[in-house]
Amino acid sequence: MLRAWGGGDASALGRLTTLVYDELRRMARRHMRKEAGGNTLQTTALVNEAYLRLVDMKVAGWHDRAHFFAVSAQVMRRILVDAARARAAAKRGAGLGRVAGVDLDQIPIVDTARAEELVAVDDALDELARMDPRKARVVELRFFGGLSVEETAAVLRVSPQTVLRDWKLAKSWLMRSLSQR
Repeated sequence: MLRAWGGGDASALGRLTTLVYDELRRMARRHMRKEAGGNTLQTTALVNEAYLRLVDMKVAGWHDRAHFFAVSAQVMRRILVDAARARAAAKRGAGLGRVAGVDLDQIPIVDTARAEELVAVDDALDELARMDPRKARVVELRFFGGLSVEETAAVLRVSPQTVLRDWKLAKSWLMRSLSQR
């Protein structure tokens, strides 16, 4: 269905939606547990915004289910980080209320401290990506996407052992980097 949708079959999108929406909600709820304690409205806002961005992508090159959810993880990361940066800017007096059509009151960053933490993680992850893109991708897929070790291995086309090793090293590097900030 992903390939059919990417090829322009509009009816495939409708069928696909029923299959992936629950998984996108699971990914969003995972973020919500870290941020706001599971407020359904906020989870729905994150899923809906991610879904709208995915539909607007019109990507024709979906490889498989894992690739779709990997891209979904990137989209959710961007939404959350954009919202966190806007909240940090608002704290400094910018007074921003919307980012790319997203109502920031509906995004799961409930306080400025959490927003600043998310921005710091994003900055550290970008730094890691410059040094070791695969390790940064493992973190993004596992942390932001909620993918399992096996799913991450499939997306990256490496062994599960490689994913576990990269995950361990990346977490260690990120902890050290964040503690120095």
